[in-house]
Amino acid sequence: MASVSNPKKRLTTPCGHLPLHIRALFVTGSTRASGWLADAFTADSASEVFLEETAGMASGLARLRDEIFDVVLVSHEDGLDALEFLDALRGGGGDEQAIVVLGEPSEQEMAALCYEAGADAYVCLHTATTRALLWIVARAIERVRLIADNRRLAQSKRRQLQTERDEATRSLREQRAMIDAIAGATNDGSSKEAAPACAEPEFPHTLTAQYHELLRTYIVMGAGNLADQIVQLVDQIVTCGLTPQQAMQLHLHVLEELLNGLGNRSTRHVMTRAAMLILEVMINLAERHRRGLLDENC
Repeated sequence: MASVSNPKKRLTTPCGHLPLHIRALFVTGSTRASGWLADAFTADSASEVFLEETAGMASGLARLRDEIFDVVLVSHEDGLDALEFLDALRGGGGDEQAIVVLGEPSEQEMAALCYEAGADAYVCLHTATTRALLWIVARAIERVRLIADNRRLAQSKRRQLQTERDEATRSLREQRAMIDAIAGATNDGSSKEAAPACAEPEFPHTLTAQYHELLRTYIVMGAGNLADQIVQLVDQIVTCGLTPQQAMQLHLHVLEELLNGLGNRSTRHVMTRAAMLILEVMINLAERHRRGLLDENC
């Protein structure tokens, strides 16, 4: 490996940009003399490298089953084919292990092959310096950690979305049960008896489309300047002769359709805004009925 004379004086970036400590496993061929890489790392104090060496593919894979290393350095040489080692390691589930291949062939000859086999980098020993190797190792470690963090965040996001979707489904089911109970109590004249489930009525397409558009707009804008649109919707509900229970069924019908179209997007915001909208609709509907009763009494 090439060297840099007096590396401390040539530093242009703080040492803090490199890991302070690196725990590395160096897998070599069975016949290669050991110790040269440790000496190279010792000569450059930018990072403290704790290097453990092992000879042969079987020994290297066995060591990785027992211990966790920041990076694995694999020597591509007689007695050890780094590409075969990569196939064995990646095939055994080592996807979150940083791996850098060291060899004598040029990068033009080996880099692409190593990337395709699952390595994070390839270093030609004839042209690389110890400081360059440290940076390549640091970037490989950082890349693998970022991928692992991203995978964990994605899994957490999927769990969160599934939890929200389950909560939304449970809320819709509970609201439908409440409507059935109210309708059953109204029909039977008693709220103490269990009411049969009410079949969802067929709503006019124009009314369903109007409510769907209003709900989508309300989710984005909130109450805002939608008071007129809500009044128009309530007018349409009254014109169609829907009862308050049926208006609530319309709301749940449209909301469920909207939730089914969300895909992987969050449902919590939608459920919150939908609850606010149906509250405004019901208040306006109650006011319309109140005015109607007053007009009849007059």
